Amino acid sequence: MFKQVDRSPRLARLIQGLGDFMARQRGLPVVIGIALVIVSFVVQAVNVYTNNPALELLGIAVLHLGIISALVGLLLAEALGS
Repeated sequence: MFKQVDRSPRLARLIQGLGDFMARQRGLPVVIGIALVIVSFVVQAVNVYTNNPALELLGIAVLHLGIISALVGLLLAEALGS
């Protein structure tokens, strides 16, 4: 099964295209991560007044996605040569 995935030209083109895009836009994941952290702050601030469990879950999930996105962006920028 993995041999088929390793030899897939479609997957190779996708990875190559993603790598080329990330080389041009090195700071984009970090900016997206910061934006997600700000959105999480707003959602959690609204949750203080509404006390909605769904908003609490959304705020926490968005916060963690933002932090992961920013950290991955920093690692990619370092690997791609900032």
